Amino acid sequence: MRDAVVIGAGFSGLVTAIRLAKAGRTVTLLTKGIGGIQLGQGTIDIFGYNPDRVTDPLAAVDAITDGGHPYAHFSGTEVAAAVRYLAELLPDVFVGDPARNVLLPTAVGALRPTALVPTSMAAGEVTDGKKYLIVGLARLKDFYPGLVAENLGRTPLPGGGSVTARAVTVDFVAREGEADSTGLNHARALDDPDNRRKLVALVKPHLAEGEVVGLPAVLGIHDTAAWTDIQTQLGVPVFEIPLPPPGVPGMRINEALTRLAKDAGVRVIVGNRVVDHAADGTTLTGVVVNSAGSKTGHAAKAVVIATGGFESGNLHMDSYGTVTEKTFGLPLANAEAPLVHGDYWGADQPLFKVGVAVDDAMRVVGSDGAPVFGNLYAAGGILAGATRWREKSGEGIALASAVRAADSILGEAR
Repeated sequence: MRDAVVIGAGFSGLVTAIRLAKAGRTVTLLTKGIGGIQLGQGTIDIFGYNPDRVTDPLAAVDAITDGGHPYAHFSGTEVAAAVRYLAELLPDVFVGDPARNVLLPTAVGALRPTALVPTSMAAGEVTDGKKYLIVGLARLKDFYPGLVAENLGRTPLPGGGSVTARAVTVDFVAREGEADSTGLNHARALDDPDNRRKLVALVKPHLAEGEVVGLPAVLGIHDTAAWTDIQTQLGVPVFEIPLPPPGVPGMRINEALTRLAKDAGVRVIVGNRVVDHAADGTTLTGVVVNSAGSKTGHAAKAVVIATGGFESGNLHMDSYGTVTEKTFGLPLANAEAPLVHGDYWGADQPLFKVGVAVDDAMRVVGSDGAPVFGNLYAAGGILAGATRWREKSGEGIALASAVRAADSILGEAR
C-alpha cells in the first residue's frame, strides 16, 4: 500500500506529489494525459482581477469575504509560501514577488497582470517609456507582431504613461521545406546553437538603440540556455511573448516538474483513467484504473484528487444542465440551476464556480460540511468557488491547495 495516490498531473497534482515524496512518503501519481500546465501562459497568476486590476495579489487574497472561494482557506502569507515553494523547486525558472503584479504583453498586445514570470519573459515588463521591437517569424502563423506592437503602443498604462513599439518579421527556417511550422517545431530548432546564430543574424540588422526585443515564446524547449544565448548574442534585453495554447513555456515547466517528481521517487503512471474506488466505510482504501484493457487497483492510505474541472473533462454537464464529477461521483457545490444565463457579455456564468467543497485541510466535504471520505483531499481546478480565468488566480489556488493537502497528509499518523 502506498502512502498516497495523487490523481492529476497539473500544477496541483505534481506539486502535491513532489512535496509528499520529498518528505519520505511513497507516492503514485495517476494521470490520463500529460496534464494542463502547457495550456497556461507559463506564468504564476495569484490574483489579477477582483474585479478591477490588482496590484498586490496577496492583499487581494486577504480581502476575500466570500467563504466559498478557495482563497478563503488561506492567508496571503500562506499563498506566498506556496508560490515560493514552487520557485524553490525550480530556482532558475521564475522571478518575481508574490506581493506585486507586473504587466506583460500578450500575443495580441494587451496588458496582463501576473506575479511570478519565467526569466525569459522578465524583460517584457511594461513600464512607462519603454521601447519595444516585436519580432515575428514568417513561418510561425500563430504570432502577429504588427498587432502586438500597435496595441502596445496605443494602450495607456495604469497611472499614466505609455510605451512605443514597432514590428518586424524575419524569415527564420525552423524546418526545411516547411512554410508553416508549429511553435514546438520552432522551439526544437532553437535548441540548436547554429539555428540560434541564424536567428540572431536575421534580427540584428533591425535593432535600434534603447529597444527591448520581444519574440514569440519558442526560444528552445529542452536547452535552458537558448534564451540567454540569443539575448547575449543580440546584446540587448530579450523576452518571450506567450502564444495561444499549447505553449512552449508550459511544456518546459511540465517537463521540469515531472522530472523532479520522478527524481523524488514518485511513481508516475500516464494513460490511466481512474474508473472506480474501494472504501472501508468513510475511508478510501484505493482507486481502480483502466490499464491496458483491464482494471488495476492502487491501494493507498490517502488520495488527492487534482484532476481539474470542466477543462479536463472531470466535471461534465449533460443536456439537462446536470453537472457530475466523473472520478468519484463527488457532491458538488454551486451546482444548482440555472448554471448558464443569456447575458453572455454580462456577469460571469454561475457554471464556472461549480466544483467540490473542501475544509481547511483540503478534505472533500459534502453539503453538511463533513468529509465524504476522511482521507480524500482535493487541490487545484476541481475546487469550487472561483472563476479562475477571469480572476487570473489559477496557479495561486493550485499551489496553495497542493501544499495544504500535502501538509495535511503529512500531519496524519503514518
